[in-house]
Amino acid sequence: MNIATKELQINEEIRDKEVRVITDDGEQLGVMSASEALKRANERNLDLVKIAPQAVPPVCKIMNYGKYKFDQQKREKEAKKNQKVVEIKEVQLTLNIDTHDIETKVNHAIRFLKAGNKVKVSIRFRGREMVHPERGYEIMQSFADSCSEYGVIEKAAKLENKTMLMFLAAKSSKK
Repeated sequence: MNIATKELQINEEIRDKEVRVITDDGEQLGVMSASEALKRANERNLDLVKIAPQAVPPVCKIMNYGKYKFDQQKREKEAKKNQKVVEIKEVQLTLNIDTHDIETKVNHAIRFLKAGNKVKVSIRFRGREMVHPERGYEIMQSFADSCSEYGVIEKAAKLENKTMLMFLAAKSSKK
């Protein structure tokens, strides 16, 4: 749940005895009873909205609530449009990988990095392969070197149980 989408108390929903009132211009009207504040809001054909319920006394603002909600939704939509979702793509290698196979995997990783995604490179050790983790580190390092033009190591190769993981992130295009 977003903090911005929580419902505010408006008009008759405000049950506090005393509230601090602010106009839509930001002018302080002072502390008064909730009924008096509601009467002032009605005189201006606006709504009384409780904007700071935790304050003592609670702070209410006289404003056009419909316009406020519309502007808030517009801002959220704009913020959502501007954010970029970064996906994590996985490339799986083996300990006995051939040079052509590793070139193919490097090309896949480069394509993912160009698209702005992160790449998770993994090597799964089977059976007696666990005796040679240094071979896994060598493969990971050569893989990272091959992708170094487009990406940087975000998290270095690390052996966790029977899987070695490394994360690559796309280089920022700002130079």
